[in-house]
Amino acid sequence: MKYNFKSIEHFWQNEWKKSPLAQVENSQEKAKYYCLDMFPYPSGSGLHVGHWRGYVLSDIYARIKWLQGYNVLHPMGWDAFGLPAENDAIKKGIHPAISTKNNIAHFKKQLQELAALYDWSKEINTTDPDYYKWTQWIFLKMYEKGLAYQAFIPINWCPSCLTGLANEEVVNNGCERCGTTVELKKIRQWVLKITDYAERLLNDLDDLQWPEKVKLMQKNWIGKSEGLIFSAPVENSTLVLETFSAHFEAFCADSFVVIAPDHHLLPALLESVKDRDDIMRFAADIVTKRSLKEFNTQDPLGIFTTRYLLDPVSKSRLPIWIASFALADYGTGIVKCSAHDERDFAFAKKYNIPLKVVLVPQDKVLRQKVANLEYCFTDMQNGILLAPTPFANKVAGSVRSEIMNYCIEQGFAKKKIAYRLRDWIFSRQRYWGEPIPLIHCNKCGIVPVPEAELPVKLPDVKNYQPTGTGESPLAAITEWVNTHCPRCNGSAQRETNTMPQWAGSCWYFLRYPNPRLKSEPFLKKDMNYWLPVDLYIGGVEHAILHLLYARFYVKVLYDLGYLSFNEPFKHLFNQGMVLKYSEKSGLVEKMSKSKGNVVNPEEIISEFGIDALRLYIIFMGPPELDSVWQDGGLEGMRRFLSRMHDFVTHETTLTSDESLIATRSINRLIYEITDRINRFKPNTAIASFMEWLNKAVEEKLLFSKQSLEKVAILLSVFAPHLASHILKTVFQKTLHECEWPKAQNEFLVQDSYSCIIQVNGKLRGTIQVFNTENENEIIERALKSITKWIDNKTILKTIFVKNKLVNFVVK
Repeated sequence: MKYNFKSIEHFWQNEWKKSPLAQVENSQEKAKYYCLDMFPYPSGSGLHVGHWRGYVLSDIYARIKWLQGYNVLHPMGWDAFGLPAENDAIKKGIHPAISTKNNIAHFKKQLQELAALYDWSKEINTTDPDYYKWTQWIFLKMYEKGLAYQAFIPINWCPSCLTGLANEEVVNNGCERCGTTVELKKIRQWVLKITDYAERLLNDLDDLQWPEKVKLMQKNWIGKSEGLIFSAPVENSTLVLETFSAHFEAFCADSFVVIAPDHHLLPALLESVKDRDDIMRFAADIVTKRSLKEFNTQDPLGIFTTRYLLDPVSKSRLPIWIASFALADYGTGIVKCSAHDERDFAFAKKYNIPLKVVLVPQDKVLRQKVANLEYCFTDMQNGILLAPTPFANKVAGSVRSEIMNYCIEQGFAKKKIAYRLRDWIFSRQRYWGEPIPLIHCNKCGIVPVPEAELPVKLPDVKNYQPTGTGESPLAAITEWVNTHCPRCNGSAQRETNTMPQWAGSCWYFLRYPNPRLKSEPFLKKDMNYWLPVDLYIGGVEHAILHLLYARFYVKVLYDLGYLSFNEPFKHLFNQGMVLKYSEKSGLVEKMSKSKGNVVNPEEIISEFGIDALRLYIIFMGPPELDSVWQDGGLEGMRRFLSRMHDFVTHETTLTSDESLIATRSINRLIYEITDRINRFKPNTAIASFMEWLNKAVEEKLLFSKQSLEKVAILLSVFAPHLASHILKTVFQKTLHECEWPKAQNEFLVQDSYSCIIQVNGKLRGTIQVFNTENENEIIERALKSITKWIDNKTILKTIFVKNKLVNFVVK
C-alpha cells in the first residue's frame, strides 16, 4: 500500500479527538514534566508556519517525556486581553469579546491540526472572569503589601494607541505595538514597585538554565550601577542637591552641574531668579522637543539657571545648567559634569563652560592634546590620574575602590547602588483589560474590593473606543463606575483604568495544573508537584517584558507564602524566527502579513501533509537560529516519509533472524536520536533518520519486528500520524502502549569502520563493517550494496584490502 498522507492524517486526527494521547494523570506519584509554550495572542491573522516552529519544538519534548513514562503537563491557552486584541477588534469594527472568541476558535483549530500533545482540558483564557478574578486577587495582594501605588507622573503616551506605556514597551522612542513616537503625558497611573526586587531579579539569573543572551538582556535592563552620591548646597539657598556618579574616578575634574528640564526641584531652584519664567519655558520646550525627537541628540540643548553649587570637593562655585541630556528618572536627575565624558565635553564646548583635566592617557603626544582640551579622554580604567594628591600618577581603574573610600571618608559622598530599572507603569487607559479592583471613596480614600466580590467584571458596552483624554472609556459608564464603599457604605467610584496585557500572562503557568479551581488561584500541592516549569519555549522578543514581569510576580507570591519556589522557569529555550523573501521589500525578512511573505499552514498541509510540515519546520536549521523558508524543502520531507513508510511496512523488510549489523544500526539510531534531541539538535536527529534509512535500503538490511517497532516509536515525535499508522497496521499497537526505546550499550561499541566499495576502481558506495566480520561476509554484503553497478556483468577479480576497501573488477 502506498503512502497516502491525506487519509492517514485524517484518520488519526479523528482518533485523537475521540481519545486524546496525553491527558495529565491525577496521581502525583510519577515523575513529572511540565513543558510550556508561550501562549499566543489570538490575533485576526491566525498562525503562520513561523509560529509552528516553537509549537512543534515543544511537542517533540513533550512526546519523548511522555513515552519515557513521565506525567506530562503540556497545556495551551490564550493571552486575549490587551492592546493587540482591542486594536484588532477596532480594525474589524466589532466588539473585542466577539473578535477574540472568533480568533481563538481559528487558532485552536490550527493548533489541533498540528497534532501536538496539548491537554485541552487544561485550556485557559485570560479574558474569562473565572481566570481574571485571580489576576485581580494577585493585584490586591500586591496592594496590601505596599507594592502598588497611585501616582500622577509623566508617562510614555502613545498618541495612536491612546494609552500609557511602561518603559519596557517603548522601543527606540516608539510604541512597541505600533511604532508611533511616544510622547510624555502626565496622568494618573497605578504603578508596581518592581524596583524593590531589582537586586533579586538580577542575582537569581545566575542560577537559571537560560540562554546567556537573554540573561544579559535582563541584566542590562535592570542596569545595576555601584557609584557615589555627592551632596552640595546651592549658593544663597536652603536647597541641597544630590548627584549620582557611576564613574567617579575623575571626580576632581567636575566643573559644572546639569539638571533635567522636567526635574521636580527645578521650580524651587529657580525661585527668585530674575528670568525664571523664560527659563522654565525653555525647559518645557526642551521636554517637548525631546519627546518628539525634534533635535539632534549629538547637539544637546541647555540654558544657564544663574545658580551655583558650592562644591566641597573643589571648594568652588559650579554653575548649574539645564540640559536636554539629563533625565529626571535616571540617577537623581542631576549630574556633575567634567572634561572626561563626551556628552559633558560637547555641552561645555558649545556653551563655553570652563573645563579642567585630571585624567590623561599614557601616550605623551595624546596627553598634550587632552591637556589642551582638543580631545575628550574618557578611559576610567587605564587613564592616569593627576588629582587628588593621594592618587596622583596612579592608574584610575586600579584605585577605584580606594577613591570611593576616600570620598566617603572626606565627607564628599556616600555609597549608592542605582538601577536602570524603573517601577512598572501598570494601568492602561483602555477598555479591553482586567478592571483594577479598587474603589475611590471621598471619606475612606482608596479601598480594595473585598475578595468575596471578585471578580470585578468588565462591563459589556457598545462604545469601547479609547478617549485620548487620559481617561479610560470605563469612566463614562456611570452605572458601573458608581458604587458603594466597602468600609463606610457611602457613595464611591470604581477605579476606571484597566490592567496591561501582561497582567494575565505573568502567572498563567500557575493556573494550568488546575484551571477550573474555584476557591483559590492554585493549590499548593499542585505548585509543589508541577512547578517550576521544566521547559519553556518561546521567542526572544519576550526576554524583558514577559519574562521579567513573570519572575517579579513569582517572587512576590513566594514572599507572601503562596509559593515554595521563587523562579518560574527552570529551562528557557528561544527558537529562532522563520524568515522569508518579501516581494514588497525585495528582502529576506521575518514572516509578517504586512510584508506579504506569510506562508499559510493550511495550504502546506493540503499539498504535503502535517507530518511533512512538522519535519521541515524542524529540519530547516538549528532551532535556536533564524532560518529561511524554502518551499522546495517540503517535497524532500514528503519523499522521506513515503520511503520510510514503504520500507517499514514492506513485508520483505521483516525477518525473524536479524543480523548483527542490523541490530547495531537500530541501537545506533536510538542513541543518536535521543542524544541529539537531549542536546537540542532535533534537526540533526532528523538527519540521523535519513542516514539510517539510506543505509538500510542501500545495504538491504532486514529487521526484526521488535526493531522496526522501535523505529516507528522514534519517528512518532516528529511525524506522529505516519508513526501511528505504522504501529497500527504492522504491529497492531497504539502509542498508548509504547515506550521510548533505550539503546543497548553492548551494540554501541565502536569496533567498526566504513568500508569503501569500488567497481573498476571507482567509488560506488560504502558499508559499515564490524571487526568480527570475516572477508567472505564483507564481500557478500558489498556485492548486495552495489547490484545495479554489476548487473549483467562478469566479476573478473575481487580485491579485498582489510579495514579499507573492496574493489570488484568487472567486464
